[in-house]
Amino acid sequence: MRIVYSTLLYLLLPAVLLHLAWRGLRQPGWWRSLPQRFGFVARPARPVTVWIHAASVGEVAAALPLLRRLAKQHPPGALLVTTTTPTGAERLRAALGGEAAHAFLPYDLPGAVARFLDRVQPQRAIVMETELWPNLYHALGRRRVPLVIANARLSPRSMAGYRRVRGLVAQTLAHCTAIAAQSEADAQRFRELGADPARVHVPGNLKFDLELPAELVAAGRVLRQRWGAARPVWIAASTHEGEEDAALRAHRILLARARDALLILVPRHPERFDAVARLAQDSGLRTLRRSALGAAGALDLQVLVGDSMGELPMYFGAADVAFVGGSLVEVGGHNVLEPAALGLPVLFGPSSSRHGAGARLPDESPR
Repeated sequence: MRIVYSTLLYLLLPAVLLHLAWRGLRQPGWWRSLPQRFGFVARPARPVTVWIHAASVGEVAAALPLLRRLAKQHPPGALLVTTTTPTGAERLRAALGGEAAHAFLPYDLPGAVARFLDRVQPQRAIVMETELWPNLYHALGRRRVPLVIANARLSPRSMAGYRRVRGLVAQTLAHCTAIAAQSEADAQRFRELGADPARVHVPGNLKFDLELPAELVAAGRVLRQRWGAARPVWIAASTHEGEEDAALRAHRILLARARDALLILVPRHPERFDAVARLAQDSGLRTLRRSALGAAGALDLQVLVGDSMGELPMYFGAADVAFVGGSLVEVGGHNVLEPAALGLPVLFGPSSSRHGAGARLPDESPR
């Protein structure tokens, strides 16, 4: 089955490259990552003790408590983190700086995977959440590299898709040393797909261990004092296309009741910063981008567009209420734990009832 899978990947490769080229028009980081997508990564200066794969922003955020602890235990260069998206890479750099090396994960082609592992030669591998790559896992198994799926989750929707190729998934999971699931429901789904029950554990969700950078939260408090402690401030965080319109409409309603109210609007993806800033300006609301915010800042503003990476905790620290995006569109919602950790009331839409919402109660029902 893995041979059939690999053949299909090679057949789909032209379409994948066209898609990468199209995304590169909006975010050049996709173009710069192309050699690494085929395993052409720089050889590390020292042995890679731990390699962690965190696909994008959400997985990087979930991995941060673990990454910070590992960074304290290992010298610079011994910890490698791969991402799939440039956005995830930017989030990693903003959070950890040079404490961990970074590379882009290669496509799951046998040659690309072998080239990557030949160059990196990791001693241990950790994959965050739900990244099942048959050729990668097979190569790690052949090289006897211990492999852990950390913060593992598997939604009913994903489960239905994986069931169609259960044999291939079971072969892939056989190479896992351990699967650390977020919940018992996740663990059971992995078992049903063929994972060895003795290797499936339920330590819980890593996102509950997050520690927001104190200096960024403090910077948010300082901003809030400059704007006025009594001023109503709310944030629409990690928004997707369509959600900014809803946030701006809601803010107009709020302005009718509180003229000095401020909306901090933070798109999920940096390639949309320009478009969202134009949208807010075209709505007729007084708008400024974070990159143009002066020392006094936002006193006469109605909308502040957060066009920076790694400063979301600062924005949360300046707000009274948080709306978390990806939940009014069919994305599945994003992590609500960061604002909740600061004691903010958190709003989110119906799509966050899907498994990707990031903060689920034990019975998995949305609240």
